[in-house]
Amino acid sequence: MIMAELLKGAPVAAALTEKLIPRARALSERGIIPKLAILRVGARDDDLAYEHGALKRCAAAGIAVERTILDADGTQAELMGAIDRINADASIHGCLMFRPLPKTLDEAVACAALDPAKDVDCITSGSLYGVFANRPVGFAPCTAEAVIELLDFYGYGLEGARVTVIGRSLVIGKPVSMMLQARNATVTMCHTRTRDLAAECAKAEILVAAAGSLGCVGADSVAPGQVVVDVGINWDEASRKLAGDVVYDEVEPIVGAITPVPGGVGSVTTAVLAKHVVEAAERMAA
Repeated sequence: MIMAELLKGAPVAAALTEKLIPRARALSERGIIPKLAILRVGARDDDLAYEHGALKRCAAAGIAVERTILDADGTQAELMGAIDRINADASIHGCLMFRPLPKTLDEAVACAALDPAKDVDCITSGSLYGVFANRPVGFAPCTAEAVIELLDFYGYGLEGARVTVIGRSLVIGKPVSMMLQARNATVTMCHTRTRDLAAECAKAEILVAAAGSLGCVGADSVAPGQVVVDVGINWDEASRKLAGDVVYDEVEPIVGAITPVPGGVGSVTTAVLAKHVVEAAERMAA
């Protein structure tokens, strides 16, 4: 039986990092060290895991990191003060603020306060405008851009391709749809309430599952030869493991290519974050 091509994220991330090293070195030769500020409130397990990966990736690319950690019961004033300090520090080129914030804090106000030039993960309205208008303003969400980087790395052309995206969040679904259209793909946006979702998905050449719904894509949702990019990260109580939106064991024997979870898109995200920090430093130095 022919197996689907496994689209692992590690080679994509490694290739991106290799390209960043000389760019970061060129900046450092001008006296500019690309720097990322990490702003974290509390200590959620998923935030800590991503932070660990970001620290390793930045170190490999030659990017400095400064962390600001606030208590989970910290005040809005403390959070806003931290953002103000990051905005005012000319040595900081990008900021990663972990979300969601505790419910006691006003996340919208905090996001709006960040300098859009330092918004390397698309939490400000300025960055969202850049994605939706296809303008070089701010930066796209790292995970959404990781989808594009992965497809490019494995040679899946987007020009004219029929792509279905499941999901409509501002974090993944909507921005990745806009980015795919900017590459001249023909995009159908779906969600968990789409009528006959499986039939819509099966029409696509490339299927991007970003609904955040465990197992919402099964064998009836795919077709032979499809490329399936699973962005979902869910905790499967039955297996006690992380799993995606795609039922991997059902889908893999049918499709032409598929990303694993974990080890797929998520592995590329920190490399895209590092890329954005270097680009932000280059913009500020221009």
